[in-house]
Amino acid sequence: MKVAKFGGTSLASAEQIRKVFRIVTSDPKRKIIVVSAPGKRYAKDTKITDLLIACGRAILGHEEATFWLEQILDRYSEIANELGLGNEIIMDIRENLYRLVNNRKNDPLLFMEALKASGEDFHARLIARYFQKEGVEASYVHPAEAGLLLTGAPGNAKVLPESYGLLRRLRDRSGLIIFPGFFGSTKNGDILTFSRSGSDITGAILAVGVQAELYENFTDVDAVYSVNPALIPHPKKIKEITFREMRELSYAGFSVIHDEALIPAFRAGIPVHIRNTNHPEAPGTKIVKTRQNTNGPVIGIASDSGFCSLFVSKYLMNRELGFGRRLLQILEDYQISFEHIPSGIDELTVILREHQLTEAVKKDLIERIEKDLHPDSVAIEQHLSLIMMVGEGMRQTVGTAARAAKALSLSNINIEMINQGSSEVSMMFGVKEAVEAEAVRALYHEFFETAHVGTTKNL
Repeated sequence: MKVAKFGGTSLASAEQIRKVFRIVTSDPKRKIIVVSAPGKRYAKDTKITDLLIACGRAILGHEEATFWLEQILDRYSEIANELGLGNEIIMDIRENLYRLVNNRKNDPLLFMEALKASGEDFHARLIARYFQKEGVEASYVHPAEAGLLLTGAPGNAKVLPESYGLLRRLRDRSGLIIFPGFFGSTKNGDILTFSRSGSDITGAILAVGVQAELYENFTDVDAVYSVNPALIPHPKKIKEITFREMRELSYAGFSVIHDEALIPAFRAGIPVHIRNTNHPEAPGTKIVKTRQNTNGPVIGIASDSGFCSLFVSKYLMNRELGFGRRLLQILEDYQISFEHIPSGIDELTVILREHQLTEAVKKDLIERIEKDLHPDSVAIEQHLSLIMMVGEGMRQTVGTAARAAKALSLSNINIEMINQGSSEVSMMFGVKEAVEAEAVRALYHEFFETAHVGTTKNL
């Protein structure tokens, strides 16, 4: 049994839905199909989820929402008409949409959750109807009916462990199951959503619940690339990558699949196959638990901007019991989360997301650190980018850091910070935002375009 998830661009129009139909029906092992809300049809188009959010904000702000409601219904009507579904499904969507809108007197957060989730819900109903029209046994299943139980904050929900046992019952249903992604329900019946692109998470949870042999994630790219194609023309495609490698790359900017979607699949040992709806014959990229390290030490390079460093120096810091804990407590008091903490004997650097620090917060934070910790110096350096080199092969290869440092040096790029993960699967460099693209190109050239081969450790 396979679980297949299709993203918003894969389901943005009637033409795309016909492609999905051909893909699904070409393999009888595809039992559960997870669908997203309609995405963009072209660059300046608006996603249905964004229209729903705009509609909800207008309603909560006591503004006229007719424009947004018409835009939403027009998108579904256009798809339904082109698929030859008639008016019944559109009347059903209209009725449910207005029911949601008229229920706005409840908790505003839960109102927005239900409205956001309706994009996937309406589309699942429509797509199930199309499969039925084409003579395929298919049924729409609501997450609450299936037992997808969630808890946590709106927009950042987490699955309850008991859901997996309840979802296993889906194996016994006949025919195809069309399942809306992105949301589930609490035990009280309230709708909660995952973070954006959360349909990826739904697919992974279902794959674990029904004990699928494979979780296919269909999107709009042929594969996961070794580097951002916007920086390197025609970069190498990755045929196979481990969960740990993909998790590290997702953190640093690879956005092919939601990083949270990898966790349940990884724990259950279910491979994830990234494939292209528009080019289904392409081999895609498989995310697996282990692989053969045949590609060299580095499998991918990712980068992300918008970071800053908090540098704290104090003589004999290493002998001062609780220094690091007290520094992190100060950050917690300001509701500031950290990303990395490279340190030395007398100094410590905390890497932060820059958006957390307003000018007022920066001033107060420095004053608080000086008052409570009495450092020799404290400073904040802004406008940093983090570049992540990832590869299971780095654990068996000598000289990877030296090669990277040399490549950056030859490009006249100063390294602001370097940090290697304890698992030795990743190595991170901090550079100024202005040279981020140039740094990525230098590293890509060194590890993917030269014939140099690293020395393998004796195991």
